[in-house]
Amino acid sequence: MNVLFEEDGGFKAGSIMADNDTSLQVEMPTGKRSKIKAATVLLRFDKPSAATLLDQATPLAEEIEPDFLWECVNDGEFSFLDFARDYYGHDPAPSEATAVLLALHAAPVYFHRKGKGRFRKAPADILAAALANLEKKRQQALAIEGWIAELKEFRLPPAIGALTDSLLYAPDRNKPETKAFEAACGETGLTAAQLLFRCGAIKSPYFLHYRRFLHEQFPKGTAFPSLEAPGLPRDLPRADVRAFSIDDAHTTEIDDALSVVKLPGIGSRIGIHIAAPGLAIEHGSPLDGVARARLSTVYMPGNKITMLPDAVVQNYTLAGGVDCPAVSLYLTVNESLEILSHESRLEMVHIAANLRHHEIEPWFNAETINGPLPDQPFKDELVHLWHFANACEGRRGKPSAVQGINDYNFAIAGDLADPDACTVDISERKRGSPLDKLVAELMIVANSTWGGLLAEKNVACLYRAQTQGKVRMTTSPLPHEGLGVPQYAWMTSPLRRYCDLVNQWQLIACLKGETPAFAQKSAELFAAMRDFELTYSAYADFQRQMESYWCLRWLQQHDVSEIDATVRREQLVKLDHLPVMLRVPSLPADLVPGQRVHLAIESIDLLAPELTCRFLSLLGDSNVAEALEDEEA
Repeated sequence: MNVLFEEDGGFKAGSIMADNDTSLQVEMPTGKRSKIKAATVLLRFDKPSAATLLDQATPLAEEIEPDFLWECVNDGEFSFLDFARDYYGHDPAPSEATAVLLALHAAPVYFHRKGKGRFRKAPADILAAALANLEKKRQQALAIEGWIAELKEFRLPPAIGALTDSLLYAPDRNKPETKAFEAACGETGLTAAQLLFRCGAIKSPYFLHYRRFLHEQFPKGTAFPSLEAPGLPRDLPRADVRAFSIDDAHTTEIDDALSVVKLPGIGSRIGIHIAAPGLAIEHGSPLDGVARARLSTVYMPGNKITMLPDAVVQNYTLAGGVDCPAVSLYLTVNESLEILSHESRLEMVHIAANLRHHEIEPWFNAETINGPLPDQPFKDELVHLWHFANACEGRRGKPSAVQGINDYNFAIAGDLADPDACTVDISERKRGSPLDKLVAELMIVANSTWGGLLAEKNVACLYRAQTQGKVRMTTSPLPHEGLGVPQYAWMTSPLRRYCDLVNQWQLIACLKGETPAFAQKSAELFAAMRDFELTYSAYADFQRQMESYWCLRWLQQHDVSEIDATVRREQLVKLDHLPVMLRVPSLPADLVPGQRVHLAIESIDLLAPELTCRFLSLLGDSNVAEALEDEEA
């Protein structure tokens, strides 16, 4: 005797070895023996053999049309055996009964299971809805096949093109378009970005990186809400100084300016003047909301996204020829360049000039500073501030700018997104020039002095601390070991960093004798500090990524196939004249930091962006000390 039984959602046939009423021992056609429950048995039969029953029944089941079966069946439950008898018009053979069972089981849309071997036909309205859904899925499957075929030929179906951003940055895998696209990626071996680029959905690699950044950091876009820029304060005393700023040619958010007044018999009074948007932007105002959301200006080659609207920046930037509101720190300095006292004021400062690096450095640089200088505007002030900066650096015992490190300026001409029409020029500039040191030292003095003032007055403040080599934000006035100061708080860039604006609010309240916006241990202040650190880091990562992208574009533009580099550590090298660090796996294992190598450029992937190089030869000249110093920086 043989049995047909149900197991694991399917049907199997076997020969009975032992029948124990509630259970049976059966031998499968494969020779495997199993114990099954009697309740799972659907049919007992002598012939055909267990090995051939399903083979005979399967083709018979395929000939049975489910819609015809549905028409034949009456409402109510029925057994497959009873229906097989009606269907064939005689007592069905085991293979015929099994064929009907298989046909009913294979058509769950038409027949709902109601127990062992029992079914009920689906109501007409439910069947109609189910069939419509099946047809929809069939059409969807055909559409997916068509989309995959087009994508594999690097043609962009409109339905896929409309989802470009979501496919790149936040794919919805429930959508058929996403399923088709990811299948095409798998079959072509390309990444999402590579496939979309080949199909023309991405205008350029630049747009890919920029749009990903906007998606992550500016999901609502970069446009500012319609807000009126606050006017200038009218009740501030006017400073009796001629101040000047020092910035590169592209700076529009000018946060700081300097002044020097000679004090006969004493020495001089050095003024550090910081733009004061904190006098007009109120904590909790809509403009504060804008700055709080952005937290910093975003910098990238050829473009930037400002923290504050242009109208606000225009009102409060320290533009030349204009009286500007400022928070000023005055240092009384003796002939030995020691600071005798300091005083902070809120005032209107006349900015006599905006000096630019490219205009000053040709005559004010490391080679010319110790000799006679040409008669240029603010020459005497610059020389005096240069000597004062050296004295400050000496007192701290720490350099303000690491020697041997280069800054890189990117000049992008043409349409940023057009690889053919856009050109990039990268210029290299040694960090640590007299102008760098002059500005850096005076900003360190201001940030350290004002941080100490707020700590002394027990006013909450966001500090930058460095202990055991780690730099972090904190609300405690801890030392900054790298700068050699007892405390350090960012306060000199309130137009482009939110933490500086927060600290300026606190400083203004302290100078006015008012209650500060943030109390000690303020939860809001802690939240602003955490968000600023995370966002500022993300913006810096994006800036580095875009600099790498434009470096790769520069290499392509100049058709560079080989390049020199300096070993930093193990397989890591820095390319000459470009801010690019990369790993070269083919580098010999015995090289030490500072050794110079010659590399072949094997591939450039602007979509990543990534550069692959191969070691060619070792160069003779090396500067191990400079490399180590660079690495520590």
